[in-house]
Amino acid sequence: MKTIASFEIKYYQFLDEHGKPVIENMPALASDLDQLTQLYKTMTQVRIFDDKAIKLQRTGKLGTYASSLGHEAIHVGMGSAMKHEDVLAPMYREYGAMMCRGVKMSEILTYWGGNEEGSNFSGPAHDYPICVPIATQCMLASGSAMAFKLRKQPRVAVTIVGDGGSSKGDFLEALNAAGAWQLPVVFVIANNQWAISVPRKKQSGAQTLAQKGLAAGLPSVQVDGNDIVAVRWAMDTAIKRAREGKGASVIECITYRLSDHTTADDASRYRPTDEVEDAWKLEPLIRLKAYLKDQGVWSDDQQTELETECASAVEDAVTEYMNTPIPAITEMFDHMYDELPHDLAQQRAFALETENG
Repeated sequence: MKTIASFEIKYYQFLDEHGKPVIENMPALASDLDQLTQLYKTMTQVRIFDDKAIKLQRTGKLGTYASSLGHEAIHVGMGSAMKHEDVLAPMYREYGAMMCRGVKMSEILTYWGGNEEGSNFSGPAHDYPICVPIATQCMLASGSAMAFKLRKQPRVAVTIVGDGGSSKGDFLEALNAAGAWQLPVVFVIANNQWAISVPRKKQSGAQTLAQKGLAAGLPSVQVDGNDIVAVRWAMDTAIKRAREGKGASVIECITYRLSDHTTADDASRYRPTDEVEDAWKLEPLIRLKAYLKDQGVWSDDQQTELETECASAVEDAVTEYMNTPIPAITEMFDHMYDELPHDLAQQRAFALETENG
């Protein structure tokens, strides 16, 4: 007997839960305090926006909403690492990545308010809209990456899936295509420990989720998803590799979903209270703020000013959203075909008749 192949999954963390460096030779980002400060500001903006969106839903001013609470380092780390010409294929809670790409908060609210005009983002027109079906966005990312390769364009597709979604065929097929054809795509797994009500330990017998990429021949790593320095380092490494024509990568980011899965969920029914309380001690904003304070570039006064500015920006976004005209019911038919098929024409007429009483 002989061993014909062996593999390993490396884990990366640079800032611990207290914001202290864990190694001496830190990535360059750790010394770029201006950029880190800006990333922290964006993460704070995302969190304040998220809190307001949940309140809007609870008061009947927004539809079902998927919170990003606790995922800010992953999402902002993803979006900030990309170039404009790259393509983002998100799931349904990557607001930090979308905001880094130029999407307005009012547009995100408009989408969750049930108006598809919200998907006409201010960000790059080639980015994909929010994708609710689980893991299908991964296929879109691999497809885009194939187009980039055929056109010999130095562009990269970036997509993300949850721990539960990493078991879907769409994800695995996208990985296989990316590996077989050496496509310029980066797959991020947001391992937040819960696929709605199913815990990570019951989802897969694999020791890590990152190792799923090994079967496709992709370099795969695991990082602390609450450490934005680690997330950005991994993203920068993977994107550079893809842009240079060396193929795809998988990055598993370990974090915790601090919120309900969506506002239609009640996580208190299935998650232990002490587990959630422990996860709050590890969340991403605490450690980055502590690190910036230790570096002498952040203060409590700056924090108060930032939170005030963020809250004001969110209120402006809410006002814009609330003032967005409600589209006519017929608009769901009017932008699909040059000439409506007979059955849809009948449905349109019925919808119009119903709306007009």
